Amino acid sequence: MTRKQQPLFDAVMTRQALIDALKKCDPRVQWRNPVMFVVYLGSIVTSLIALAMLSGYRSGSGGFTAAIAIWLWFTVLFANFAEAIAEGRSKAQANALKGMKKTSWANKLTAARHDAPAERVPAESLRKGDIVLAAAGDTIPCDGEVIEGGASVDESAITGESAPVIRESGGDFASVTGGTRVLSDWLVIQCSVNPGETFLDRMIAMVEGAQRRKTPSEISLTILLVALTLVFLFATATLWPFSEFAGQPISITVLVALLVCLIPTTIGGLLSAIGVAGMSRMLAANVIATSGRAVEAAGDINVLLLDKTGTITLGNRQASAFLTAPGVSEQQLADAAQLASLADETPEGRSIVVLAKQRFNLRERDLHALDASFVPFSAQTRMSGVNIQQRMIRKGAVDAIKRHVEANGGQFQPEVMALVEQVARTGGTPLVVAEGNVALGVVALKDIVKGGIKERFAELRTMGIKTVMITGDNPLTAAAIAAEAGVDDFLSEATPEAKLALIRQYQSEGRLVAMTGDGTNDAPALAQADVAVAMNSGTQAAKEAGNMVDLDSNPTKLIEVVHIGKQMLMTRGSLTTFSIANDVAKYFAIIPAAFAVTWPQLNALNIMHLHSPASAILSAVIFNALIIVFLIPLALKGVSYRPLSAAALLRRNLWIYGAGGMLVPFVGIKVIDLLLTITGLV
Repeated sequence: MTRKQQPLFDAVMTRQALIDALKKCDPRVQWRNPVMFVVYLGSIVTSLIALAMLSGYRSGSGGFTAAIAIWLWFTVLFANFAEAIAEGRSKAQANALKGMKKTSWANKLTAARHDAPAERVPAESLRKGDIVLAAAGDTIPCDGEVIEGGASVDESAITGESAPVIRESGGDFASVTGGTRVLSDWLVIQCSVNPGETFLDRMIAMVEGAQRRKTPSEISLTILLVALTLVFLFATATLWPFSEFAGQPISITVLVALLVCLIPTTIGGLLSAIGVAGMSRMLAANVIATSGRAVEAAGDINVLLLDKTGTITLGNRQASAFLTAPGVSEQQLADAAQLASLADETPEGRSIVVLAKQRFNLRERDLHALDASFVPFSAQTRMSGVNIQQRMIRKGAVDAIKRHVEANGGQFQPEVMALVEQVARTGGTPLVVAEGNVALGVVALKDIVKGGIKERFAELRTMGIKTVMITGDNPLTAAAIAAEAGVDDFLSEATPEAKLALIRQYQSEGRLVAMTGDGTNDAPALAQADVAVAMNSGTQAAKEAGNMVDLDSNPTKLIEVVHIGKQMLMTRGSLTTFSIANDVAKYFAIIPAAFAVTWPQLNALNIMHLHSPASAILSAVIFNALIIVFLIPLALKGVSYRPLSAAALLRRNLWIYGAGGMLVPFVGIKVIDLLLTITGLV
């Protein structure tokens, strides 16, 4: 599922954000952001002073004070707008997500039998206890229990295993999960969960409200910003009595302007938007994060646990070798295996056809001339094949082919069983091929490591992240795949207890651990991991245990989650660096203007040669407001991500956003001063 990328400033969304920005001027909302609350109070104070001056109740320049008040209000509104536009993007994504949910349909039965009348209804209208029919090719619309029938089901999105599983009524294999796909036959299922009350629905409601708690890093940064604000507040407050003592009192308007320009308003105004935008970027990648804390933790993790099948390997096993029984040539086995697979549309079947072409140039079969009839795979027989004139060829699981051979009067050779065990010991999947009542040999299926995955692991290693492959394979097979994939370590013959113990071991060493899971047996480990990405098509237990849900059910998404988490942290760090650095330029603009009359020596700091004290102060206040607007796109999109170490990232931030944060205000304030002077506004 791919979602179209939203434009940064959609017209409808922008209009709504402007309305929401005005609503956020409520003091109960402003109080949540201490830095901007100081600007909010300064706006009120200067507005009252301007009104008093303009009405004649107080002496002074009413126009200058009103201009300062207006731009302080703009500063508040621009900060509100940044947060509102970020929240609006999340809400729009949630609406798109709800629209896509409505496209899923189900065959609802009027009675608990497969031949009962059926009605096609939206899957979201199903309720607990409803009966549905899922035939070959259908996606199972709800979590439930099979009450009639048996079928082969593709659960690769849940378990990561490419081999289909049999789900049937009346046994231990009667439970099915919504989102899995029926490959053959049919199932009558009784829904066990109301779709309207699922985990995904609760997550959509959360995203719509854009409600989130501050993360530990964000709380720490807020404390730092509050501390800086208090320091500058006390420093500014003490300047007034000093100026009175010197006989040249500074106006309250100038002191408010000085305070607002010195406190870190830039990052204070964008901090909330950065957090909301981080969750929004997760949703753009079809990952729902239950909290901003989870997004932030994704940026700090240093151990990544990945399932082998479907993540590191392709998930669909590919034919790798033809292993023959005594007296059978490899070409004879390849010929029979290819004929039995020509109508098999599974990845395994297609790979057998391709391997036979590559090895023996077997191609261009005229099946119509041969009068071939294919036998499709079924959950009952657990094999498939083809009948061509007098030839009866079958391929399938060892026990199914063994029964087939013996039922036709043949004997299953011990040598073939030895080949089956040989393939199984190396972690492969054996498919036995028989013609008539004779087993011809074994087709070995093996996991294929995904192209480019080794390079991605190398990137993670550069970032200081250790990769660990988790697999149920034996240690020898696991070691071979781990070496080919380039992971740092592996856990073989993994059990739920072993996964949990491994995560706890890494956490005891002070590391943050991320993992992905889908089954009920993954729930304990997911609950223990710092970042736990559950598959949307997985079990309810897995989704409840995780703090993120991947709507695409793509296990490799965990790597993208780490990238987005790191991008959010980089964005926050970069803009914080910029905000603190650009205060330096404002010192040179506003301090000489505010105190040159009282202390003429401070004129030496007017290195920008601004036109007048009034234009210098107003230019600094205007720049302080406008820079928030110019940085909103960066806060929403995030800084460009590069897989670098922490030290390299720090150096990069200091050069780009530190040096840039010092230079940009010098240019911006000077340009605004020139415009104010040319237009005669000061």
